[in-house]
Amino acid sequence: MDPRNETPTMSGRSALARRTGIVLALALVALAAGAGLAAASNVASGLAGGGSDVSVPTWLYLATGGGAVGASALLTMLVTDRGIIGTYHDRALEASVDRLLAAGSLLFGAIGLLGLALIFAAGVAGPNIGLVSATVLVTFVGGRALLTIATYTVGNPWPALNPWRRIASALPNGYEEYPSAYKSWPAVVALLTFVWLEVVAPLTSSPRALLAILVMYSLFTISSAVVFSPETWFQRGDPLSLWFRLYGAVAPIQRTDDGFELRYPGSRLGETDLVTDSSLVAFVLALVWELTYSGFIVTPIGVRTIEALVGIGLPPVLVYLLLLVGGFALFWKVYWIAIDRTRERAETYLSREYLGLRLAAPLLAIAAGYHLAHYVGFGLSLSPALFDALAMPLDPPPNPTRYALPGWFGYVEIAGILLGHVLAVWVAHTVSFDLFPGKLQAIRSQFPLIVVMVFFTMVSLYLVSQGTMDPPYVPS
Repeated sequence: MDPRNETPTMSGRSALARRTGIVLALALVALAAGAGLAAASNVASGLAGGGSDVSVPTWLYLATGGGAVGASALLTMLVTDRGIIGTYHDRALEASVDRLLAAGSLLFGAIGLLGLALIFAAGVAGPNIGLVSATVLVTFVGGRALLTIATYTVGNPWPALNPWRRIASALPNGYEEYPSAYKSWPAVVALLTFVWLEVVAPLTSSPRALLAILVMYSLFTISSAVVFSPETWFQRGDPLSLWFRLYGAVAPIQRTDDGFELRYPGSRLGETDLVTDSSLVAFVLALVWELTYSGFIVTPIGVRTIEALVGIGLPPVLVYLLLLVGGFALFWKVYWIAIDRTRERAETYLSREYLGLRLAAPLLAIAAGYHLAHYVGFGLSLSPALFDALAMPLDPPPNPTRYALPGWFGYVEIAGILLGHVLAVWVAHTVSFDLFPGKLQAIRSQFPLIVVMVFFTMVSLYLVSQGTMDPPYVPS
């Protein structure tokens, strides 16, 4: 009998429950220790409102953060078995709500269309003042921050909200077959382009500039959907749809054909139909890298790097592009080196590409943790301004209200980074047990990716510890 298909007895379930409790308790202790020490250094260095000298050495809190991830990986390997993994990833509560889905789709569709109309109207007739304008606030605070956070913490509402898909669906479409060679590479290129434009164009300070980008994106995605059909384009080529679909795979609420199901967070990441080709691997890596890139360019070391490259005669817009593309290429190379080492250690006949596809999805948990650390404070502090702009989009208050976050909020940000890595380690562990029949083989295969995850953890914590500066040569 295949041990992956065995059903545990009552006594077996009790043992599984005890071991699950041990894993969770020890992992939480490690996480709390890492978050506490990291946040203590964070607060001490002034990132969360303090201004005193650093009381915890940087090397110590980096080692503690990386150690928390490494310890959680070790505990996961030693304590869990296939029964615990099956309990976590296969258990779900399903709800069939066909009528509710139809009504909710109509409601969310109307909200999406009205929101797009509001963004365009405010961009044309509203004030051309950065974080006062509804165009800027809805796009960055509402979409990039709060809606994305809701997507990976609750569930993905974008298929129902997406206004561009509804517009394209109402038009004659499907004139050409989507080229199979394209895969999802158009979405990868578009995502990296948007990240670059966020830096080199005054999108957060000039609603008119942001509106121009939104008009170009609208023309691009609607025309592509009309040519290739909305179903195909928004499944494969549209960057926003892929953004929300992949982040939504981390969430506990998942959409099914008949309704919804409630699952453990991250359990969807172990399934085979999520990352299906190399372009989706690239998109996952782009999600992780764009947040690391955004953090790097505002740190003192990032600013010095940019100034040094500009000092040798490179145009600033080219410097930002080279750093973005070069860093992404480095992430891509490191990932596939880790996959090669995984294949060697597992001594498996599974192909390099197949292993790369299966082990990419756990990185989405890291992307979600990075995103939470970067944007939860930004979204919460500007949420009153967003609500004011929604209430009066054409004439918002000139001095919008902002929440002042308490000094302890650094704990939330650092815990987000560590929790995302711990969840990624767990999902990678379960995928390895699904790929390899032997327990020792599955455990050996995980070491290269765990090393990469620990390295990513320490890099992200280091960037957070450095404080922030205004990036140089950026138009205001």
